[in-house]
Amino acid sequence: MTNKTDNLASRPPVVVVMGHIDHGKSKLLDYIRKANVVEKEKGGITQHVGAYEVETKNRRITFLDTPGHEAFSKIRSRGARAADIAILVVAAEEGVKPQTMEAYKAIEKTNTPFVVAINKIDKPEANTEQVKGQLAENQIFVESYGGKVPSVNISAKTGQGVDELLDMILLMADLENLKADSNENASGVVIESHLEPKRGISATLLILNGAVKKGQFIVSGSAQGGAIAPVRIFEDFKGGALEKATFSSPIKIVGFNNLPQVGAEFKTYDSKKEAEEKVAGFIPKEIKLETLITEEENKTIIPIIIKADMSGSVEAVEKEIRKLESEDIILNILRKEVGIISEDDAKLVSGATKPVILGFNVSVDPSAQDIMERTNVKVYTSDIIYRLSEWLKDEIEKRKALIFKEEITGVAKILKTFSITRNKQVVGGQVLEGKIILNGNVKIKRNSFAIGEGKITNLQHNKIEVSEVNKGDMFGIIIESKIEILKGDEIEIVTKK
Repeated sequence: MTNKTDNLASRPPVVVVMGHIDHGKSKLLDYIRKANVVEKEKGGITQHVGAYEVETKNRRITFLDTPGHEAFSKIRSRGARAADIAILVVAAEEGVKPQTMEAYKAIEKTNTPFVVAINKIDKPEANTEQVKGQLAENQIFVESYGGKVPSVNISAKTGQGVDELLDMILLMADLENLKADSNENASGVVIESHLEPKRGISATLLILNGAVKKGQFIVSGSAQGGAIAPVRIFEDFKGGALEKATFSSPIKIVGFNNLPQVGAEFKTYDSKKEAEEKVAGFIPKEIKLETLITEEENKTIIPIIIKADMSGSVEAVEKEIRKLESEDIILNILRKEVGIISEDDAKLVSGATKPVILGFNVSVDPSAQDIMERTNVKVYTSDIIYRLSEWLKDEIEKRKALIFKEEITGVAKILKTFSITRNKQVVGGQVLEGKIILNGNVKIKRNSFAIGEGKITNLQHNKIEVSEVNKGDMFGIIIESKIEILKGDEIEIVTKK
């Protein structure tokens, strides 16, 4: 998206800060901005992408602060695509971690120039040379190790080395020769979007070219959906009102008719008519519900709805709870979207078996609360993602304790049906496997699918009442069941352990 024609104006660099959790990314930005953001974050971790502008040596730099928690890998990947330069933060006392390499791969995939910031050099256990060695072992060669990747030793706590890091960023920006045209209408990328209870749908946008001013209209969309907003409620990253903004600036626009997709491009138009013509070609985004899983043998199935305040958080919650799945645990996610927990959400899961609604940074609509109380739908909300995961883990353990293991001890085919009286049916058949036993619990199957259950209340072989019938033998039985049994059906004798 960068235009490098020499006669265009120089564009301030957009810098993404990436790395492992708690390696000091937000502390670094905190020091640079001289504003305490870290303490405001729930649970001590950044849980949304932030975009901030700073000035150094009379030049502007835009920083994207990405969450380090592994649940936010998709957010980090998007951040790398939007940035001109990346800072890979590695803690001097901990070294290279799995998420360090995950961040590096995102940087490498987008061919983004980057600098390694070895942080926490103020700590007694800091070992910068060991970190450089670990980087080399992972094919990341810094300049002092014969490579081409610049590295700077810093302390985000004391500020040591931070000025040198900023100088390096400006030097890299000069080498990139970043250019843009402020006379064009703005275009760029959606960094985040969410629903504000009092103001409606808003989005954080990063301008990569051109300028946007009040009175214009912004369109963001793709083949999956389109969104349009008037440039009326128009703010900078601090929440201050704006009249105009140019390239490399992060801005906030409130008043979209649909939720813009994070990572999607946006463009600005002078008239509402022109903007609406662009949106008209987009296919409205529909919420697609995953197939409801109704039955799996010996498995714990949990129908789930995920609601969050921002689209990136929806992804993060899903990724975090997916870790709880196993061979005998199935998370059946029926819906995942931005917004409060609504009456429609409650109605959707009210017919499911033991459903769960998880909410991150969202409230519960009172009408939804009434429905959930009547239908025993479990809901849990938190402003910290790992607490949602911990709660769901406990819920899974409780449900697993109630699951009985089933063993199939016999299989028979129904060859003939006789009479039906209320819930009792007389049928005849042949044992295919194992044995059929009196008072045995049966699973009724049709075309290989379980359609119901029953119990054998009478069993005969050669018109004589018996307690069991073995493989290959013919039999007559009375089954107590609400399901009508047909010729060709199979029954399985199920013993619960």
